[in-house]
Amino acid sequence: MEGYKGNDSISSTGAYETELVGELMQVIETVGSYSGFRRTQRKECLNLVRRLKLLMPLLEEIIETDKVSVLNEAFDCLDGLNKALLGAKRLLKDCCYGSKIYLALESEAVMSRFHGVYDKLNQALDGIPYQELGISVEVKEQVELMRMQLKRAKKRTDTQDMELAMDMMVVFSQRDDRNADSAILERLAIKLELHSIVDLKAETVAVRKLVKKRGSHNAEGIQHTLQLLDKFRKIAGVNENNVLDTPISLKSLQRCQSLLIPHEFLCPITLEIMTDPVIVATGQTYERESIEKWLNSNHRTCPKTGQTLDHLSLAPNYALRNLILQWCEKNDYELPKKHSHGGSGGSLVKEISSLIHNLTSCQPDVSREAIVKIRMLSKENPDNRIVIANNGAIPILVKLLFYPDSQIQEHAVTSLLNLSIDEANKRLIAREGAIPAIIEVLQNGMDAARENSAASLFSLSVLDENKVLVGSLNGIPPLVDLLQNGTIRGKKDAATALFNLSLNQANKTRAIKAGIVPALLRLLEDKNLDMIDEALSILLLLASHPAGRNEMGSMSLIKTLVEIIKNGSPKNKECGTAVLLELGVNSSSFTLAALQYGVYEDLVELGRCGTSRAQRKANSLLQHMSKCEHIPFNLMK
Repeated sequence: MEGYKGNDSISSTGAYETELVGELMQVIETVGSYSGFRRTQRKECLNLVRRLKLLMPLLEEIIETDKVSVLNEAFDCLDGLNKALLGAKRLLKDCCYGSKIYLALESEAVMSRFHGVYDKLNQALDGIPYQELGISVEVKEQVELMRMQLKRAKKRTDTQDMELAMDMMVVFSQRDDRNADSAILERLAIKLELHSIVDLKAETVAVRKLVKKRGSHNAEGIQHTLQLLDKFRKIAGVNENNVLDTPISLKSLQRCQSLLIPHEFLCPITLEIMTDPVIVATGQTYERESIEKWLNSNHRTCPKTGQTLDHLSLAPNYALRNLILQWCEKNDYELPKKHSHGGSGGSLVKEISSLIHNLTSCQPDVSREAIVKIRMLSKENPDNRIVIANNGAIPILVKLLFYPDSQIQEHAVTSLLNLSIDEANKRLIAREGAIPAIIEVLQNGMDAARENSAASLFSLSVLDENKVLVGSLNGIPPLVDLLQNGTIRGKKDAATALFNLSLNQANKTRAIKAGIVPALLRLLEDKNLDMIDEALSILLLLASHPAGRNEMGSMSLIKTLVEIIKNGSPKNKECGTAVLLELGVNSSSFTLAALQYGVYEDLVELGRCGTSRAQRKANSLLQHMSKCEHIPFNLMK
């Protein structure tokens, strides 16, 4: 290396190699300092970092060797290891600082990058001359153990987070927006750790960097990332105009001034001076308008501390306001004009209390009018849902599910659906015995009531304990019936609920016994319903269950899957290939049947031109086919 001045004990011949080993050690130390890996890849990242650290004793022993000629001979291995470690560093950096949404959307592509790093590490370590370098037996065994772990990790089935995938699909579908979808967004936000103001601001910065870096590459993935981030920001009450604005565009005029304003005078949410400071239950102070926006977006936590709020009352911080006014007067600073706060909370609580009382009226018209208003109020505002539940409405609404008037029954189940968006209410509704009553309406109610019953069971089953409860209370058969015989909207609600419930292993068995597989096959064959992706997503879940595969084997499902892979939309092809791969790796008979229907050429084409996920699934299936015995060669051409 030109200009290099090495150690006195190392000749110039081995100086570069020694420096290279030092750089490798520095890379491992750097990745070891990374923290806060994105949740979707956290386990894989931590495992990779742990394995890379196992290389440190090897590098330490190499750098201590005095066998310069051997160092020279090991150059190719060291150079390959350097490239592999730099690739690992780039990957881990992306998983540490990249967009959480994009990493979730592209989880399979990211997993392919991990597998590529594993291969390069193994190839580089394959030629290390342990004996010539004088590497100890213990260190050699440690490296070989690491290589074995990498090979095992490479062979693991590429398992997608199915709940996350289905939630994404529902959010991005073009169907009518319904209030229960807020539950999906909330679950997604929690799963991706994007439910606080601080997290969302960091994600916004990461997305801006992503757009700048990726440009037009994978435009669909970036567009979906932007859409979902916008939805998260709206439910959190973040009102910046555009994610792609420059980071300081909205604050550029105030930033210089805000640097002079005492930190305690700034709202932790907006970083602007407070005009109406209020104290929340944790003792933190916020601008009234910004914290109300946060609370009205279905949050019950303190944005700054993350603690759950014991109550949602806001107490004016008069002492701080006086200090702010004194500072403004002294520094000739004019506070921004804001609308004065009108206290209507007390009257609303009285109204809700009165409406709940009227629900039990002996006069049908009075109870009907009351429940219509309860339904409306529970839809409009997160605070209303809490107030309605806290005033004892839930047990009364459960009783009204058995009311002989079909309209009151529909309003009752829809009110419970709206209330169930609040996570605390989910548990309360289940505790009050609502689930068997909702199942009863699902079985015997009118169309609209059945649809909203299915949506309610979906919303409630976001909690794992409610998944178990719905299944054990025989809620799956009527959902399968709605999937077969309901209205279009009813079928969609039933499909979403059944997917959610089938994340539980026991519920998969119940759904299969209830006849879900033939019902899903009919959805695949009816192109007018536009439910192919939903049906395939549920089939992918059931294909991991032996009874599900057995049921699918007795149907004309493989022929239908091949037709979808040939002629479906890009997303249809992607989902269809995923199902066929899951079936094929478990039974060669599925693979043989698909080849007999002529799927091979379509898989080759999909492996070249499909979506990124479709390409991976198609190539995995082609690779599996090439290894299958007893498959005639003429079918694979």
